[in-house]
Amino acid sequence: MSNTLESWLDKSADLLQFPKPKPLPESLSGVAKFDPEMLPLPIRGYIMDTAQRLQCPPEYCAVTSLTLLAGLVGHKVRLRPKQHDDWEVVATLWAALVGGPSAMKSPALSAMRFPIDAIEAAARRQHEEALRHYETEQELQELAKAEAKKKAKGFAAKGNMDAARATLESVDEIAPPPAPLRLTINDATVEKAGELMNSAECHLTILRDELAGWLAKMQQEEYASDRAFYLEAFNGDGRFTYDRIGRGTVAIERCALNIVGGIQPSKLAPIIRSATKGTANDGLIQRFQLAVWPDPVRHWKWIDRKPDPEAKEHYSQVFYRLHSLSLGTDEEDNPPCWHFTPDAQAMFVEWATEINLECRSDDVAPLLAEHLLKMPKTVGSLALLFAVIQNDEGEVSAAATARALEWADLLRSHAERLYSAALNRDVEGAKLIIKRREKLNHPTKPRDIQQKGWPGLDSANAVREALALLVDHGYLTEIETPTTGRPRIDYYWHPDYLPKQEGK
Repeated sequence: MSNTLESWLDKSADLLQFPKPKPLPESLSGVAKFDPEMLPLPIRGYIMDTAQRLQCPPEYCAVTSLTLLAGLVGHKVRLRPKQHDDWEVVATLWAALVGGPSAMKSPALSAMRFPIDAIEAAARRQHEEALRHYETEQELQELAKAEAKKKAKGFAAKGNMDAARATLESVDEIAPPPAPLRLTINDATVEKAGELMNSAECHLTILRDELAGWLAKMQQEEYASDRAFYLEAFNGDGRFTYDRIGRGTVAIERCALNIVGGIQPSKLAPIIRSATKGTANDGLIQRFQLAVWPDPVRHWKWIDRKPDPEAKEHYSQVFYRLHSLSLGTDEEDNPPCWHFTPDAQAMFVEWATEINLECRSDDVAPLLAEHLLKMPKTVGSLALLFAVIQNDEGEVSAAATARALEWADLLRSHAERLYSAALNRDVEGAKLIIKRREKLNHPTKPRDIQQKGWPGLDSANAVREALALLVDHGYLTEIETPTTGRPRIDYYWHPDYLPKQEGK
């Protein structure tokens, strides 16, 4: 209920009548601590060394590396998590590095991708050399064609058409070199991405410093068909066909994509909220299973040293080994399918049973439940990836599975933070209003706040929710001011929180 301006002035004269504002609730839930032992030994050293040198959360470096490595495993091997069922898991991972503008997301992405860049650079050089050879062969072919044409004319003049025809056909056509190897893309159309998928045994990985632009595009109605393509590409084992006037019909036999990029919480929150309202809840955002939003690194010191050369070399060699990995195919050109060892199978069954039962109860928020129900594929992908990295042969070991299940616990805590923060926007909005109250007039009007366009406060509803929370916790007093039309609601700060220009 609104107070009157007179009552607020009376109270402000005697501060004892103003109870102290109550602390606002926490909008961010806690996340599990990252344990370096969750990483296979060959990549652990360089990931932790890089995180220390960049002074960024190690989660950023870790999920970037795992996503890139999963792309190199590609279609070379799959996992059948059940002993008899034909359900297959393809190692596809989508990662989001969530944090503020200075959280070191982009440097972490850049530092972890160097082996992929080196492999692609070597492939481009090989392609350029093959192209030069092809151009030389083309010149020689033109000379051979000219000479054959001369001879064919002579045979034709004598009426020997068979000999003339044979002479022209004796010059072999030269095939151009295949397109250079691609492992990553940044901003390709789905048509081009499809062509690249068909020419690669590895999975393509979309690398983007900022995922916000890509996600915003996927929200638009004109990109509905693109969105369907990406939803299919997460599964990794589907077939996707598109028809275009310019390109004709292109059938992608193994539609699979990995994605990794950074995004700010304020850009991600509206997308999550739209999913809760059902306006865009087709599971796209829940596919970012490796979304991590770690606590920021608060301490900082000057660090100037070279990367650990041994750790860097071990890290790089894992990429080269997985890139050249060849496990063969069966008679129908299908890759091998591994199963869990008996111990690993028991661990996976126990965990999968617990999470499925929990998500089918009323104890988990619907959006979080949808996210968690996609996690068995993620755990399977990680277990398979860890098994390949640690040189398991034909089966996924208990060690690889245990490591994947540790990741499941970590990733769940980050998912809980992500969804709770997006849905508790009133808390973040209220904190921002307190922080920036010096930039507001006193009394404060909702319209003034909305016009500022501050993150999470750019709509009338968001501003109202944040102001209501501040009133409930005693930071503001809501006062109704009569006007010639509808009464106007103004907000007066608690005397302890008056903006400086008013408090002098």
